[in-house]
Amino acid sequence: MQQLAEFKPWFIEEPTSPDDILGHAAIRKALENTPYGPIGVATGEMCQNRIIFKQLLQAGALTVLQPDACRVGGVNEVLAILLLARKFGVPIVPHSGGVGLPEYTQHLSTIDYVVVSGKKSLLEYVDHLHEHFEHPASVKDGYYVTPMEPGYSVEMKPESLERFAFPGEEGKSWWRTEAAKPILEGPRI
Repeated sequence: MQQLAEFKPWFIEEPTSPDDILGHAAIRKALENTPYGPIGVATGEMCQNRIIFKQLLQAGALTVLQPDACRVGGVNEVLAILLLARKFGVPIVPHSGGVGLPEYTQHLSTIDYVVVSGKKSLLEYVDHLHEHFEHPASVKDGYYVTPMEPGYSVEMKPESLERFAFPGEEGKSWWRTEAAKPILEGPRI
């Protein structure tokens, strides 16, 4: 049993459908007594609004809340979610697993720390595709560097938008290159 404690997971992520509030609550209850000790439940990257989060929190279904700023529609909805998490005492670990999401979550984490919870967040980080943004997220010594430019840091470079526009212009768009053909002409499922 001592050996198991070394590898105790903090939480499992997205264990069932994102809008299955009662399913999340049942899974959380089932994970309260494991050989590893209690294991938490995290969800949120696929939840579309503050109402789903409110119900998950009211049902005691979460130990970690993971909003996706793009999916929920931006800052105003995220602020409501941050306040709900604070009310229910559930930590925030914003979802940052896609293009531009680290740029979003650096701001959300700062807002949560300075204005809402007063606690540093654990953040996901994906280290690719930052070169397409005017003000890319950066990490130093394991921490996001607080952005100093105004805005939400998700403005993409015009040349990136042009290069990857679909279907795009011949000679300008990646979608008109040989590299894109396997995707465009591949099997349809």
